[in-house]
Amino acid sequence: MISSDSIRGYNDTIILSLLMQGDSYGYELSKKIREGTQEVYIIKETTLYSTFTRLEKQGYLTSYPGNQTHGKKRTYYSISPLGKEYLETKRQEWELTKKVVDYFLKESMTNESN
Repeated sequence: MISSDSIRGYNDTIILSLLMQGDSYGYELSKKIREGTQEVYIIKETTLYSTFTRLEKQGYLTSYPGNQTHGKKRTYYSISPLGKEYLETKRQEWELTKKVVDYFLKESMTNESN
């Protein structure tokens, strides 16, 4: 299981990536994250909805009411054009982050074997 501390900074990227596949609602996105990671990462409901709120305030996604299910209307989320730009920036940042972390992990493995 991945600790929420180590992945917290990537929740925006994960959610926006999923919304690139199409509009969705909270439970469905949570389920995709859980199943897509073979339950290695399970996003907490409070984290998910606070991320939605923050991303919407920043203009990266929009929300709209969906069909009523079990007495409650679902709120659907859609990535905005600004959100697509932000996601591309985060993808590029991730590539650099991987290089930096890989460098230091490989360096420490090399030093350990000496």
